[in-house]
Parts: sequence; structure tokens; C-alpha cells
Amino acid sequence: MFEAVLMKLQGPFRALCVFLIFAFSGSALAQQLGVPQTSVVTLSSERLFTESAFGQRVLSEIEAEGILLGEENERIVAELSGEEKVLTEQRETMTAEEFRPLADAFDEKVQSHREGQRAKLDVLSRRSEEARQRFLELAQPVLIDLLRDSGASIIIERSSVFLSSDRTDITDAAIARINTVIGDGSTVENGVNE
Repeated sequence: MFEAVLMKLQGPFRALCVFLIFAFSGSALAQQLGVPQTSVVTLSSERLFTESAFGQRVLSEIEAEGILLGEENERIVAELSGEEKVLTEQRETMTAEEFRPLADAFDEKVQSHREGQRAKLDVLSRRSEEARQRFLELAQPVLIDLLRDSGASIIIERSSVFLSSDRTDITDAAIARINTVIGDGSTVENGVNE
């Protein structure tokens, strides 16, 4: 029926009607895909990482390693405190010349442990940053498809936007698609999908 009416229309009015039909059908398709039809969309990159299966796996692993590092640090502190107590007791029975090498050796040991623990903490921090970078690399094709599906020309970081409608936020749709495509990322990180 609609096609019959469209066939009776002539000239620019017909072209306008055809344009509107395609415009609204594209919008309906984008809505069916779970993304808004707009020229600018927003995304929370923090949520994208922390709420994705990939991010949750990485954060869980780093938290577990951080707990182990904390436990190791507490054990080292306890050992050093015991050694310091013994050294303090020895101080009372030694001359300054005898005590000085022991105190210096203890100070070096404390410094060495401190530097070692700081280095391990730095490695953990770097690992977190590298995982975020890897995640963004893996997510980029998904985000490009999402951008295309929404009809948008740009994705803006949600935290940088002063005011916007919640309907322009594609974070949930992006998380769902990324979880489908890369999952928790363990197979990709281990080289299976590369």
C-alpha cells in the first residue's frame, strides 16, 4: 500500500519521501543493534576496561599478585625487624669499630630489599598499563564497527564531556561486543588468536 502511494508521488517530494524512508530505516537498524543513531557518541574508557571480561581478568590477576607482594613485604619486614632487634642487643656488647660493619651490612640489606620490592611493584604497575594498551588495541576494530553502526563520525571520552544525553553513551554496547569478540583475552594474550 505504501509503495503504491510512493509511486504516485512525483519530483522532489518523492525524493524527499524516499530519503526519509531510508533515514528512518537506518535509524531503526541502529536501534536494533543497540546503538544510538547520532553523529557523536560517548564512551567511558575506564568502564570499558574495568567492566569487560578482559579487564576483570587482568585486574583480578594483578590484585592477586599485589596481595602476594604485600604478604612477601610483610614477611621481609618481620625478618628485618627481628634482625634489627638482635643487632640492637649486640650493640651493647660491642665496640663502635666492631658494630659499624654489622650496621652497614644491615642498612645495605634493608635498602636492597626496599629496592627489590619497589621494582616488583613497578613491574606490576607496568603490567597493568600494558594490559590496558593491549585491550585498546584489541578493542579498536570492535569500536570502529560500533562507530560505523551508530552512524557517528566520532567517539568522545565520556568524562571529557560537560553535558550529554545518556542515549549517546555506547559503553554498554561496546562492552557486550568486546566480550563477544575477545572474551577475557587470555587466548589472545597467550598467542592463540594472533
